[in-house]
Amino acid sequence: MQIFAAGTRPSMRANSDYFTGTVWQDPIISTEAPARLHALCVHFEPGARTAWHTHPFGQTLHVTQGAGLVCLRGEPPRVIRAGDTVWIPADAEHWHGAGPDTTMTHIAMQEMQDGSAATWLEHVSEADYEMEPA
Repeated sequence: MQIFAAGTRPSMRANSDYFTGTVWQDPIISTEAPARLHALCVHFEPGARTAWHTHPFGQTLHVTQGAGLVCLRGEPPRVIRAGDTVWIPADAEHWHGAGPDTTMTHIAMQEMQDGSAATWLEHVSEADYEMEPA
């Protein structure tokens, strides 16, 4: 058993290769094999978002604060709010982040494959981000 005391692991600024805007990540867990769980608490400032990406085993998002957007490739964005949980299937190209005028925090849970939890693609265009939500 391992206990990670609150405040003992630093927040990390999200890599600008994979995110647009100001995004902070707080580690929750990254398990050792044979387990594969990788989870983060992710804080998005208004307008901040991920790049397009996929996950080898899918991803679960649980929104803890604020309101934001989640979008599958080829579909309009969907609004997500505190208390919502989203399941994104394996290998589905998607992005998620804050709304244009709101912050959003979610817990992101995904499984690792060969040391990686995501395959990162291109940044989300302003046209894609500004598309009218469904």
